[in-house]
Amino acid sequence: MSTIICFDFGTSHIGVATGNTVTKTCTPQKAIPAKDGIPNEVALKKLILDWRPSLFVVGLPLNMDGTEQLMTKRARKFGNRLSQNFKIQVAFVDERLTSAQAKDEIFSQGGFRALAKDKGAIDCLSAVAILEQYFSEQ
Repeated sequence: MSTIICFDFGTSHIGVATGNTVTKTCTPQKAIPAKDGIPNEVALKKLILDWRPSLFVVGLPLNMDGTEQLMTKRARKFGNRLSQNFKIQVAFVDERLTSAQAKDEIFSQGGFRALAKDKGAIDCLSAVAILEQYFSEQ
């Protein structure tokens, strides 16, 4: 059995989900706060020590036509730093429409108030969608 940690990169929150490679199940975790895309180091290290993943998955925010944008480059940089700092391989996954999917799910459960209540929850559900996509492509 192996654990994967998936990240939905953002400048103020980084969504997190964990996945099991045997059961292919995904679970949202608590978002990591970030300042201008730089994650809270203590929270990030604790997450990685607690879960001891064999792989990181990082969502790539591409334009709808598949081209890259500034956030794509920043997400790649984040993933490359993860790999260097923790010596764990990173897989990048196209994350188009995952935030919209997460917002729809939260909205269906609690309307506009649920959406406004916790931005980190949207990011973590987006990370779940990214990880589910990774599993479906494997």
